[in-house]
Amino acid sequence: MTHARYPALRPRRSRAHAWSRALVAETILSPADLIWPLFVTSGTGTREPVGTMPGVERLSVDLLGAAAKEAAALGIPCLALFPNTPAAARSDDGAEALNPDNLMCRAVRAIKESGAAIGVLTDVALDPYTSHGHDGLLDAQHRIVNDASVAVLVQQAVTLARAGADIIAPSDMMDGRVGAIRDALEAGGFHDVQIMAYAAKYASAFYGPFRDAVGSGGYLKGDKKTYQMDYANSEEALREVALDLAEGADSVMVKPGLPYLDIVRRVKDRFEVPVFAYQVSGEYAMMQAAVAAGVLDRDRAMIETLTAFKRAGCSGVLTYFARNCARLLG
Repeated sequence: MTHARYPALRPRRSRAHAWSRALVAETILSPADLIWPLFVTSGTGTREPVGTMPGVERLSVDLLGAAAKEAAALGIPCLALFPNTPAAARSDDGAEALNPDNLMCRAVRAIKESGAAIGVLTDVALDPYTSHGHDGLLDAQHRIVNDASVAVLVQQAVTLARAGADIIAPSDMMDGRVGAIRDALEAGGFHDVQIMAYAAKYASAFYGPFRDAVGSGGYLKGDKKTYQMDYANSEEALREVALDLAEGADSVMVKPGLPYLDIVRRVKDRFEVPVFAYQVSGEYAMMQAAVAAGVLDRDRAMIETLTAFKRAGCSGVLTYFARNCARLLG
């Protein structure tokens, strides 16, 4: 058998022209692959820049309808909401999470009432509501108590479903919370409300700007290593994903994003389910800092990194670049 050799084989032929590269592209990025995270704050007509995340703002509830309509017009299919809860509403037990008139519930209702054809994803965790900054409840020794935390998270999830949330996204990493939330949603008649489980959420150094955005960073006592995953582990991620799917998750998430694309690929190959990743605040801030320093072209780097998520196996990506990316993709 004779093997074709240079010059008969020239892989560069298919790369010679833009039209040809488009024809053979293996991965296509579109606005439909993007979820846009929005931070919600108190007040009216309020836009608060997040200092550690250039280009990102906290918006008051009355501005969310317009943002939702803009996103839908750009082809973005879903928004993810996160509250900046006032200090006066925070408590050790995170009771504000259960308030049907809290920032999140009002935000969900505002988007639904705007008529925007867009999905709404709501985070389920207690860290935006607790005075200690943790995702669950603490005992007298300042340890996270799993089962009592799950009971509150279930109530939070149902509260958000009643407000109109389309996707419940538990980010707390408590054991058993997906199954408990699914049971409660079914019992409440919320059969069509999806669960996107933060199944492989790592204890990462890349979350700092996010905690600034939701106002929890200054409250956090200690770290979250007893419930978020060790970044040295990947087999453990597969076990976590398997458990969440068995408990009723409709899709799963890997967080952070770019440093964990190997986890995305392993999860996709093993389970063949919708896998999402979160290009988290630290990743966004690093890229923006490099842009500001003149060492990185924002648009090119933005498209390249988001395409990498798709190439690794993501069905979609939560990214603060969503609006800018959708505008660029046209």
